[in-house]
Amino acid sequence: MEIEPNSIDHFKLYSQLELQEFADKFVFRSPESSTEGFSVSRYDGNIEKLNGDMSFGKPSKVSTIYGVAGTIRLLAGSHILLITSRKEVGNYLGFPIFRVMSMKFLSCNEASRHLTRQEKRDETYFMNLLTIVESTPGLYYSYETDITVNLQRRCNLAKGWMSKPVWKQADPRFVWNKNLLEELIENKLDGFIVPLLQGNILNFQTGHLKLKDSPATIALISRRCTRRLGTRMWRRGANLEGDAANFIETEQLLEFEGFRSSFLQIRGSIPLLWEQIVDLSYKPRLNIIDHEETPKVVERHFHDLLQRYGHVVAVDLTNKQGDEGLLSAAYAAETQKLSSVRYVSFDFHHCCGGSNFDNIQLLYDQIAEDFEKNGYFLIDTEEKIILEQRGVIRSNCIDCLDRTNVTQSYLARKSLDSQLQRLGALSSNECISMFTEDFEIFKTMWVEQGDEISLEYSGTHALKRDLVRYGKQTMTGLIKDGMSAISRYFLNNFQDGIRQDAADLISGRYSVNRDSPSPFQNNGFDSLSYLPVASALLIGGLTVTTITINQAGRNTNTILSSALCAGVIAGVMALVKSNGRQICSRPRLCGLL
Repeated sequence: MEIEPNSIDHFKLYSQLELQEFADKFVFRSPESSTEGFSVSRYDGNIEKLNGDMSFGKPSKVSTIYGVAGTIRLLAGSHILLITSRKEVGNYLGFPIFRVMSMKFLSCNEASRHLTRQEKRDETYFMNLLTIVESTPGLYYSYETDITVNLQRRCNLAKGWMSKPVWKQADPRFVWNKNLLEELIENKLDGFIVPLLQGNILNFQTGHLKLKDSPATIALISRRCTRRLGTRMWRRGANLEGDAANFIETEQLLEFEGFRSSFLQIRGSIPLLWEQIVDLSYKPRLNIIDHEETPKVVERHFHDLLQRYGHVVAVDLTNKQGDEGLLSAAYAAETQKLSSVRYVSFDFHHCCGGSNFDNIQLLYDQIAEDFEKNGYFLIDTEEKIILEQRGVIRSNCIDCLDRTNVTQSYLARKSLDSQLQRLGALSSNECISMFTEDFEIFKTMWVEQGDEISLEYSGTHALKRDLVRYGKQTMTGLIKDGMSAISRYFLNNFQDGIRQDAADLISGRYSVNRDSPSPFQNNGFDSLSYLPVASALLIGGLTVTTITINQAGRNTNTILSSALCAGVIAGVMALVKSNGRQICSRPRLCGLL
């Protein structure tokens, strides 16, 4: 769908589609051009591009959708992911940006009646995974431009880049539905292909600053990499290709009097081969996997970063004691072998614990020279490049959530001060923290961004939110952190296994194939069936023990039965604890690496 010669020079997707349902097919048409569209067989999901103004009779149902996010093939046919509702949340460089509010899979699997009994069971599980995918948070897109490429890279691309189909403009690392778009691409349906970016719900939150009556606009964009997509406990470290879990590029954009600037930071799990398998413990043991490829994994990871971002400073915020200390030491040892990477260790909990947030200045003092040398990107009112960012800070803790977000917000503030001073919005001895209303906007944006990134990876809001907002912990904040920590424990132990399967399926890491054996046939120990039994034994036993102990005061004969029940409960608890890994929810489709 190329634009008209006299139109603006960028490719534009169809922003609204008419879905027509027939007995044997689904037909998708653009209201803007009835000859543009495609049909999908309800029997097996085969796609056919419409040839002119084709007529199929009267449809049984007609509805409006806002995009096709792709297709996926399971055992019995294909399933089409539809964007059923959206919300405009702002703009990116002048182009409207939308957040996906709801999605729905349309099933084209009439052939399911031909499946075997085992295949039907497998298909039921796969369909449950698609239901989880439908509620994926933090998905954004634009009909008129790509949003996966940062400002500096955009400005360095060849002229005419925006006239290409939007999916060709995108950075594949950050296209959440990359695997789902393949069939649409094969059928040359460029005007219907919507690349989705996963970031955070307030990804395009914009703050309007009023510094000394000179308005400025600040925006925050986080782009989640899909190469090692997954949940907090089941995607740690790196894979053999050097792709790190929870890898996110965060771009802070500033616009002031026609000038635009951009500051990039990245975060990602420690790029070693390591795991932290849930076992009902509050904090499962970290395990560094002894593998001959480890040096190559670290080298591949940083080679990729150097090619994309320039000089890299790796800031490690983990503890220097216990399991974290062992992992940190191993990371330091590997990075020392790389002359092009500077490793900086900063024990965040030791230095900034007890509300000593101001001590983060000690970290800045260590990296200040590199930080200032890396700089930021700046273009003038005519889009002429004035400055380029020559390097990047790569921050990590264990989860790359809470400590990392606090640190990145601090560095982002330092860069923002420098940019505003350069543009004349602030004098050389002024900083944004001196302007209460504007500083509150800045802090709120980083708190909300941290929350949404955390929701996508851990399932809960971020911890340490008060450190960003107030510079210290408050009692209310501690209570909220405690609630989030309990929620994380439950989700990580009892729900993240199936969430990880959904991520592996949608990202293409696991491919459904009728010629391959069922991934469920040899699962002799099913955590889903053992968990209710263990829970029932514990709750029932505790109830009986409580009743008998209460009666013991009135009847000494019940003391023996109380002791017996208590012993049984202790035994059951020990049994549950020793089999914690089997009882917890775990992925069933793919391994850790």
